[in-house]
Amino acid sequence: MAEPLVVAFVTGVTPTKWERIWRERRPPGRIHLESMTQDAALAALADGTAHMALLRDVAADDERHAIALYREQPVAVVPKESLAADASSLTLAELRELGGLPVLDVDLIVGTGAETIELVAANVGVAVVPQSVARQHGRKDVVARPVTDAPDTGVALVWPTTNAHPLVDVFIGIVRGRTANSSR
Repeated sequence: MAEPLVVAFVTGVTPTKWERIWRERRPPGRIHLESMTQDAALAALADGTAHMALLRDVAADDERHAIALYREQPVAVVPKESLAADASSLTLAELRELGGLPVLDVDLIVGTGAETIELVAANVGVAVVPQSVARQHGRKDVVARPVTDAPDTGVALVWPTTNAHPLVDVFIGIVRGRTANSSR
């Protein structure tokens, strides 16, 4: 029996649908999902402690395969009492002008996002994050508004080009929507 398939995922990505389908098709205990930062997940793929990962803005290269899954809209997370909170959507220039606070220079790929939202709630600044991160860390004292001119982010399923776990193809099939009876 193969060791469990370890799938890392970053904040905001919710692999529960795919895990549920996996568990319906495979014996229990054969998949393990682990939340990690982007850097930790990339390191885990490199050292073999994770077999696959759901990551943001990673493309295929000589070391990794990648299947683009979906794109996420950026949102501004602002204090509920700020002028920017009244807008239905914002541009980056409007965010700087209306926010009244600096746009936090945050690399969400490294952090979980929770720390950033905490800083916004404390009126330290505003942040632009993927919509799923804002939703996951939502609070009553902050609001999220679409940012119309910020780049979106892509979520991809990533795995090493060499020494793939024997069950990688099964998970790829689930993510791509293949049925249990698919001949592929």
